Amino acid sequence: MPLFRPTFFLLLLSALLLGSCSGYQKLLKSDDVNKKYTAAIKYYDEGDFFKAGTLLEELIPLLRGRPEAEKAQFFFANTNFRQRNYTLASYYFKSFFETYPNSTYAEEASFMYAKSLFRDSPEFELDQTNTFTALEAIQDFLNRYPTSQFRPETESMSQELQKKLDIKAFESARLYYQLRYYQSAVVAFTAFQQQFPASAYNEEAAYLKVAAQYYYAKESVEQKQRERYLEAIAFYQSFVDTYPQSKNLKQAEAFYDDARAEVAKLKPAPDAAVN
Repeated sequence: MPLFRPTFFLLLLSALLLGSCSGYQKLLKSDDVNKKYTAAIKYYDEGDFFKAGTLLEELIPLLRGRPEAEKAQFFFANTNFRQRNYTLASYYFKSFFETYPNSTYAEEASFMYAKSLFRDSPEFELDQTNTFTALEAIQDFLNRYPTSQFRPETESMSQELQKKLDIKAFESARLYYQLRYYQSAVVAFTAFQQQFPASAYNEEAAYLKVAAQYYYAKESVEQKQRERYLEAIAFYQSFVDTYPQSKNLKQAEAFYDDARAEVAKLKPAPDAAVN
């Protein structure tokens, strides 16, 4: 008897599943648009986005001109989002609000387009083209719906994407430094400071800029060393004025002291002496 009950329930469950699949398969083969649409909405409401999406994809061309078409297209876009098909979701949400700009779903579709792109944004180490596209979509949404209920979440997504670009730019600059391309590192850290003035990485960027300029001067030909050490000194003075309590202050001071000592030993270039 103990063996019978589990077997019985397994058979019952299998029968129910087969019956359910069989009903769904019949729907797929059915030519009854109304029946398919009702079932698709039911699957959607129950959270079965695969079945709902499959039926809606078939129905959309058949519903053209009918009032159900609008809801079907919006729900179909959302079934893709719910299944994490973010590239497809962004495409269908954009298509929706361009096709139905006055729809009651238009605002949400515009938001979901931006959210799909946000979810499709790659890790910072990879190419960030999708991130820029997402930021453009977010800004467009905020401009179009400034009082939207989705505004707080949209702004939060924007901040997260900006942080991703922030760390991407910083790590790219630091890579130049690690590879000993010191001149390129200085240029990259300067660009980073200008582009991300509020970044949490700015203190480290300012310190590494001092270090990169110091090593760049040290490895230069003698005729160029004096002016390049002077630039390192200027970078140090800016760094210490901005971050007087920095954890890197002691090492930055060492660069500064050594740069001053080198400048004292080096004569100005002939053209500088004439001026």
